[in-house]
Amino acid sequence: MKLLLSGLNRKREKILPGGGKGKIEKQHAKGKLTARERISMLIDEDTDFYEIGIFAGYKMYEEYGGCPAAGTVAGIGRVSNRLCMIVANDATVKAGAWFPITGKKNLRAQEIAMENRIPIIYLVDSAGVFLPMQDEIFPDKEHFGRIFRNNAILSSMGVPQIAAIMGSCVAGGAYLPIMSDEALIVEGTGSIFLAGPYLVKAAIGEQVDQETLGGATTQSEISGVTDYKMPDDETCLRTIRDLVSKMGTFEKAGFNRERSLAPEKEPEEIYEIYPEEGKKPYNSKDLLKCIVDKDSLTFYKNGYGKTILCAYARVDGWSVGIVANNREIVKTKKGEMQFGGVIYSDSADKAARFIMNCNQKKIPLVFLHDVTGFMVGTRSEHGGIIKDGAKMVNAVSNSTVPKFSIVVGNSYGAGNYAMCGKAYDPRLILAWPTAKIAVMGGQQAAKVLLQIQLASLKAKGQEPDKKTQEDLLKKISDRYDEQTSPYYAASRLWVDEIIDPLETRKWISMGIEAAENAPVRRFNPGVIQT
Repeated sequence: MKLLLSGLNRKREKILPGGGKGKIEKQHAKGKLTARERISMLIDEDTDFYEIGIFAGYKMYEEYGGCPAAGTVAGIGRVSNRLCMIVANDATVKAGAWFPITGKKNLRAQEIAMENRIPIIYLVDSAGVFLPMQDEIFPDKEHFGRIFRNNAILSSMGVPQIAAIMGSCVAGGAYLPIMSDEALIVEGTGSIFLAGPYLVKAAIGEQVDQETLGGATTQSEISGVTDYKMPDDETCLRTIRDLVSKMGTFEKAGFNRERSLAPEKEPEEIYEIYPEEGKKPYNSKDLLKCIVDKDSLTFYKNGYGKTILCAYARVDGWSVGIVANNREIVKTKKGEMQFGGVIYSDSADKAARFIMNCNQKKIPLVFLHDVTGFMVGTRSEHGGIIKDGAKMVNAVSNSTVPKFSIVVGNSYGAGNYAMCGKAYDPRLILAWPTAKIAVMGGQQAAKVLLQIQLASLKAKGQEPDKKTQEDLLKKISDRYDEQTSPYYAASRLWVDEIIDPLETRKWISMGIEAAENAPVRRFNPGVIQT
């Protein structure tokens, strides 16, 4: 685990400088702070910034020179003692241009702000859509235009939005700050217009410079488009802090919290408990004891459906309901052995009932994934595994309390769905460096794909020898293993972030604190009930 974390940190260190030292120096030469410097100055001193999507775009768009962190820094930070979503364009990466993954990351940030009713602060410094890929960012439902639609929805919900124009703000992107509640613009560096000087000249033949067209003085004193003209980045950020400090608060959801207690086991023991490559059984209850508050675990139906652990507990004082895959091999009352990490009918039934109980009691849910899928075979099919699995998926789908997913190890197939994968709207979904997300395990998938390819070759009259078959299997396995890695998932935002297991407690605690701002709707399980 420590080796994996070392690799994680090395990869992060390469991403954090964005476009590199040279681009950072150019930013400073213009009197501008970088995106990360702006965020550091904006949030409260000595508080954490919970960054999401550091690995968004990882190993993507390499033909264009890459797009570190999707050219945008986003996450939750404390501003004037209030949790806020912060989104800052990184102008060191292609002048802050929007790649397809940039749009996806911005939409995810807005979604988190919307679900939790927390203020969102945009630090705008972008050249607009990355034109070589405009067809993949501009027209579709989850593309660039959805961001402005979300601006309008957030506004109608009463979620505060503040935008600071700290560099370029061009074309359609100009709507984002102006659809926010309040807009600030930095003199000398900030500009906002639907069409820049070159396009104006091409379209209507007018010759005009950038400042006259849409600089701070123009947009603050002539057009009235922006609300505050700021002399520099530092003053702009201080003003945002001041604006946030004067905001009122929402009604609270009313989640239960008591005094926080340290876990029963030292959190560092996670490194020893979780096995290398996650292939061996381990004591899942011991893992929980490294995460939850001491003496807070109460196991639900402890002797039934043993391949899923359901428990009430506390994390940093917050009351939570935990649904965790049990990776121990267990024996049923009938003397049958059940494989750890597999969901059986009784486990699915137990979990569905527990999820409904947590909704009834207004208790946030935490899912810890280490699942290889639902049990297959004649006995399971005859026992109605599909129906029982559907009950669990239904309960997860209709759950209205905040859900938080931690992908500890395997998260395969329908097991990913039942354990609240990304498609099931977790408020946050995080991965440990040991996570694997795929439709099935690598070995099984590789063998299935090999059989398909061999059948295709044989149909063409080719009979591959043993060596060819082994090479083909290795090629398939290598490709599949790459696609199941947490970095592949994080680059595409299937997970919000890859974290050190020791950070699990504080991420869950912060997530519930953010969720406190949004009342919980009444739970309705629909047609499929247990």
